[in-house]
Amino acid sequence: MSFPWQSAFEIREQVQSGATTAVDVARAYLDRAETMNPELACFLTIDHEGALAAAAQVDRAREAGESLGPLAGVPVAVKDNLCTRGLRTTCASKILEHYIPPYDAHVIEALRRSGAVILGKTNLDEFAMGSSNENSAFGDVANPWALDRAPGGSSGGSACATAAGLAPLALGSDTGGSVRQPAAFCGVTAIKPTYGRVSRYGLVAFASSLDQVGPMARSVREAASLLEVVAGHDPRDATSAERPTGSYLEACDRGAKGLRVGVVRDLIDGLQDADVRTNVEAALSALETKGATLVDVSLPHAKHAVSVYYLIATAEASSNLARFDGIRYGLRVSGDDLTDTYTKTRAQGFGPEVRRRIMLGTYALSAGYYDAFYLKAQRVRTLIRRDYDAAFEHCDVVCTPTTPTSAFALGEKTSDPLQMYLADIFTLPPSLAGLAAISTPCGRSSEGLPIGLQIVAPPFEEDILCSSAQVVEDACGLVEAHPDLAR
Repeated sequence: MSFPWQSAFEIREQVQSGATTAVDVARAYLDRAETMNPELACFLTIDHEGALAAAAQVDRAREAGESLGPLAGVPVAVKDNLCTRGLRTTCASKILEHYIPPYDAHVIEALRRSGAVILGKTNLDEFAMGSSNENSAFGDVANPWALDRAPGGSSGGSACATAAGLAPLALGSDTGGSVRQPAAFCGVTAIKPTYGRVSRYGLVAFASSLDQVGPMARSVREAASLLEVVAGHDPRDATSAERPTGSYLEACDRGAKGLRVGVVRDLIDGLQDADVRTNVEAALSALETKGATLVDVSLPHAKHAVSVYYLIATAEASSNLARFDGIRYGLRVSGDDLTDTYTKTRAQGFGPEVRRRIMLGTYALSAGYYDAFYLKAQRVRTLIRRDYDAAFEHCDVVCTPTTPTSAFALGEKTSDPLQMYLADIFTLPPSLAGLAAISTPCGRSSEGLPIGLQIVAPPFEEDILCSSAQVVEDACGLVEAHPDLAR
C-alpha cells in the first residue's frame, strides 16, 4: 500500500482491521521523511526509535483485542516548540539546540493516549517568531508547491510536512497566524482554537496571552478529528477553559443552510492581489449557493492590528525569553562575570529576529513608555474584540482572506521586517480578540500556488468553523490535489 496520501481515517481503519500494521505505516512515513527532508528541511528531528516503539505498542494492543484510540497508528508531525519527554525540543534556536525536556506537553500526552505515532519535530521560525520559516537557526523550510517559495510561518515545517505527504496530521502553534498563514501558503487546513480551548502546558511560551496549539491536516475532517483529541480543560494551565468540547467531526456534516456569513467588504475589495480576491469571492459564492446568507460587516479597528500585535507580543516575548540566560538550561557561553555570561549567551544563542523582538518589547515596557505603547495597545486590542462582538450580532462567522498574497519567494521580505509583518494582516485581528479561526484552501493562483480562506467564529464555537470550512472544501475540490514532488 502507498501511504503518503492516505487520510488519517483510512490509516486508522487499515490498522484497526489488520490490513496493515502500525509499524509498516510508521516505517513508510519515516522512510519518506528521511528521503525528502534534505530538500524540504521540514523536520529538525526524525524520531525513528520512538515512532517505531509507539507503532509496535498499537499493534500489540490490536492483537490483544484491546480498544484502539481514535488516532491509532496515525503518524503525526509535531512543531518543535512543544515539549516531548526524552526527545529534544529546540524551538529552532541555538540556545536550545541540545535541550531534552523531562516531560510531555499536554497535547503530546493526548496524542499518545489516542494511539498516534509521533514521527518527529518540525522546523519553525525561531521561538515561533516569523512569517516565512526563514528565521530558523537550522535552515529555511521550502514550500512543497514551489521550492523557491516560503512555506509561511512560524509553523512552516508542520505545514510543509502535511502538504508534502510526510505526515497526514501535524500540530503547530498560532500566536498571530502561525498555523493559518502557512496552511494557506501550503494548501492545507489549520485551526486556531479559541484562546483557552487547548492547554498551553508544555508549549514553550512566546506571547502568553496569544499562544495556542492548533491542528493541521490536508482536510477539514482530519483537522477536526485532531482538535477533538487535543482540546479540553487542563488544570496545569491557568488559562485553560472549563468549557465542554463538542464533536467537531460531526459538525462537518451540518452544511451551510441558514448560516450568516459576515463579509468584511473593504478588506476584500482593497486586495491588490487579483488571484486572492477572485478565489475568496468564489468561496463566498459557494457558501451562498449552499444556503448561507452573506452579510456585510465592518471591523474598523482591524487596521491597527499589526501595530497592536507587535507591541503586545514583543512585550510578552521580552518577559518570557528572559528565562534563557545560560544558567539553568540551554546554551551557556561563559563570560568574565554574570552579566557578561548573560550577554554572550543571549547574543550567540538568539537569532536576529528574536533579538529584534526582545528589544522592541523591552522598550515598550520600559519606564516612561509603558503607558504610551503597551497600555495603549491593550486598549486598542479591546476595541478590536468589540468590533467582532458587534459583527457577530449580525452574522455567525466572519470571512476574510487568510493572507494578502499567495506564497512569496524565499528571501523576498527578509530585508524588510515591516513587509514581513504585514503578511499577517488578516490573521492578527482574531488572534488579538482570542477568537476561533480556521484557514482552508479555496483556490490556486495563476502560478498554481495555494490560496486560503479564513473563517472566524465567536469564542468556543469551533464546531461552526468546521461546518463552514467543510462546505468550502467540498465546493473547491482541492483535497486530492498534491504538489508534484516526483515521489
